[in-house]
Amino acid sequence: MAADEDDAPAAGASPAAEANGAAAPDLDFWSFVELADRRLSEEFGFPHRLATQVLLTLNRTSMIVTYDLEAAVHRPRGLSWAGFRLLFVIWLAGPLESRRAATVAGMSRAAVSNLAKPLVADGLLARSPGERDGRAVLLSLTERGRRTMLEVFTAQNEREHQWTSVLTETEQRILIMLLDKLIANRDQFDVRERS
Repeated sequence: MAADEDDAPAAGASPAAEANGAAAPDLDFWSFVELADRRLSEEFGFPHRLATQVLLTLNRTSMIVTYDLEAAVHRPRGLSWAGFRLLFVIWLAGPLESRRAATVAGMSRAAVSNLAKPLVADGLLARSPGERDGRAVLLSLTERGRRTMLEVFTAQNEREHQWTSVLTETEQRILIMLLDKLIANRDQFDVRERS
């Protein structure tokens, strides 16, 4: 992880620099969130400043953690984050038609099709005709794929623990509850998501 991603927020640009559109040389993501919060509210008058801060922080946190897991766990083992996600779903759910795997993994059908090719070539995934529809493709892990997922997830689970150990068990459960609540509300407005 880059040093600027976990440093304490740096001081933002001076008001004169902000007015001229110049960025402070020490501006990092976290000080940018503070700058965005202030300017969007005070200069532009947007009313939902806390909502912007929540989603900027949530998105950035997700990107940092995902990048770290991919760099520390998956790439050294020849996998991408997306490849791992597909294997993970099939490992735990069992053989799935590719369209169902796409839904569960939160990917497009085209992405699953493109990811499956190298995973099949690497001997981790097997493709066979669907049981009910001969045009459908059934994806399943090979024996090598199952062994690989045990190894990979052992490393990932340890890394997940390193990330979350800063929170107490109660805080982790509260965070899960809050994220679930955020996602459960998506039927209140027109949310676009992969299907």
